[in-house]
Parts: sequence; C-alpha cells; structure tokens
Amino acid sequence: MSAPQLEILAIAVVTAAGCALVGVFLMLRGLAMLSDAISHAILPGIVIAFFIVGDLSSPWLVVAAALTGVLTVAMVESLHRTRRLKEDAAMGLVFPALFSLGIVLITRYAGNVHLDVDAVLLGELAFAPFDRFVVGGHDLGPRHLWLMGGITALNLTAVTVFFKELKVATFDPGLAASLGLAPGLIHYGLMTLVSVTAVGAFDAVGLVLVVSLMIGPPAAAYLLTDRLNRLLLLAVGLGAVSAALGYGLAVVLDGSIAGGMAVGTGLVFITVFLLAPDRGLLAVVRRRRRQRWRFAQTMVAIHLAQHEGRPEEDEESRLDHLHGKHVGWTPEFTSRVVDQAEGAGLVTRRGDRLWLTDAGRTEAAAALRG
Repeated sequence: MSAPQLEILAIAVVTAAGCALVGVFLMLRGLAMLSDAISHAILPGIVIAFFIVGDLSSPWLVVAAALTGVLTVAMVESLHRTRRLKEDAAMGLVFPALFSLGIVLITRYAGNVHLDVDAVLLGELAFAPFDRFVVGGHDLGPRHLWLMGGITALNLTAVTVFFKELKVATFDPGLAASLGLAPGLIHYGLMTLVSVTAVGAFDAVGLVLVVSLMIGPPAAAYLLTDRLNRLLLLAVGLGAVSAALGYGLAVVLDGSIAGGMAVGTGLVFITVFLLAPDRGLLAVVRRRRRQRWRFAQTMVAIHLAQHEGRPEEDEESRLDHLHGKHVGWTPEFTSRVVDQAEGAGLVTRRGDRLWLTDAGRTEAAAALRG
C-alpha cells in the first residue's frame, strides 16, 4: 500500500473513531437522527463564515459551523417544547431549511470556489493527502489527519473526564439534575462536540459518511453489549473496521471512497445484526425456536397433570390421543416434542403411554401459576 493510501486510511479510521465516540451518546439519548440534522444544518454556517473571512482553511469556519450546529439543536428543541410538533417533525423542518439555505448560498455566490454540492455530500478522500499541514517549512502530513486526530482526541478527553456525568445525564436526567450536574449544560456540551466533529469531517468525507459513521458503528456495538464503557470501545473498533473495509471496497471497485466506506459501515452492521450472540437475528430465531419447543413440552406436562389420577387418565395419556383430539399437532411434531420432554426428564414413555415425572409435575404447576 502506497503512502497516500495509508494516509487516506488513517484519516478514515481516525474520523470513524471520533464520530463513533459522540454517536454512542446520541444513540443512547434517542437522538441518532440529530446527527443527520446537525451534519446538514452546519452548511450555511460554513458558507457565511467563508464569505466573511474568504479562506476555506480558516478555523473560523469550524467555529461558525459548530455554532450553527448548536443553533440547530436549540431550534429543534424550541419547536418540540411547544408540544405542537414531535421531535422528528421539528428536525424535518429545521435541517432541510438550513441545508437548503446553504445550498442556495453556494450555488448563487460561491460557484467559483471549492464549495460545490458534490463535495458537500460525498467529500473526496482521494484528495486529502494533497492538503498538507506545513509548519516552518516542515511537512507534518495531511491536514485532515491532524484536524480529525485533534477532534478525536478532544472527544476522547471529554468522554474520559466527564464519563460519569455523561452516563448519569444520558440514562437518568432527573437524577443528574438532583445531583446538581446541570443536564442541560451537559446536553449542549455534547451537541457542541457533535457539531465540531461533523465540521471536522465535513470537507474530506462529506455529509453521507459523517451520518453513517455516527449511527452505524454505535448501533452495531449496541447489539453486542449493554455496558457503556464496552459500548464505546466496540463502537470505535467497529467504526475503524468499517472504514478499512469500505476503503478496500472502493479500491477494488474503483469507486467513491466515502461511498465505499458508507457501504462498509452497512455491511458491518448487517453482519453484527445477523450474528450478534444474544441480540442478533439468528440468535433471536434460535431462541424463539427453543422457546417454541419448550412451550410445547410444557403443554404436554400440563395436559398430563390435568388428567393425572382421573378415570380418563389412561386414554388422555396416549400419544395418538394427544395429537389426535386435543392439541392438534401432527404425529411427527408430537413424537418430537415427547422425545424432547422425555430427554428433559418431564415425562417417561412406555410404549404408547406417557407418565408424568416429579419434574414434569413441578413444571406444569409453575406454568399454571403463571
């Protein structure tokens, strides 16, 4: 792999880590789609700041965009607090309006600079290695690597230092307020980090990948663990894997790097969604299948218990009577259920006759008690 390719991969991995760190808290707060709103709504802040300073590399663009992101959150929450709009409807009003304003400003007043719509949406990581960070005549590497490395370090520092505060404010804002932690301040601090992260990734990877990296890895990690510290580590790791996988796809297919990484994020999520040990789709299907068979065994135990010691016990305990008149199972299904119940120690079988064991009586009694 060439040096520029390694630099592109490094930028992607660092960006994925920074996005995943703040994305976890957005997801846990039920604000995952707010990342989409912020990522789009910062555009007019960038454009207006560019009109003022006239320099695309100016740090004032980051400041203006971050402030616009915070303003977006405030506008969404203000509309939501009127109780006339749900939060998703408020986001649907605010961020398209701000994003459209940014697009109009670009097409009308910035047609001759590198602020085109394609760059905004998809970015172009292939050009990132050519934008160098030079200090005192020394080339220190790609500017985006330093920028996203600094933002990721900022996010990591904030999460580490304020881990307990973020945890309490995320899961129990009422408790956080009673402890004097100012959940509102924590919330807007988090939104500021989200805005800064979105701005930092804006030029290189574009809006599509920013949203993908803030939502995909945290959502996949949440299928693997409930512990916040592990969730953060897994989200960062899955984000890095998604970025590397997506870059490989882009190289093989000779396609958009940001698009390939977004696809990689989706592939990682689908893989985790299918194969997660406890919450994955296959695990859920297997668990439901086991529950179905377990329920059927319990039904057999209940049936035998209800007729045990009664005159009809002999007839009601026969296999052909069980599937023929009462439960409505097929002979094959009944035979398999009885085999499993016998293996579980709930019944014993002698020929075509079933006998309830002590374990079976306990199982039936517990099921009937509810």
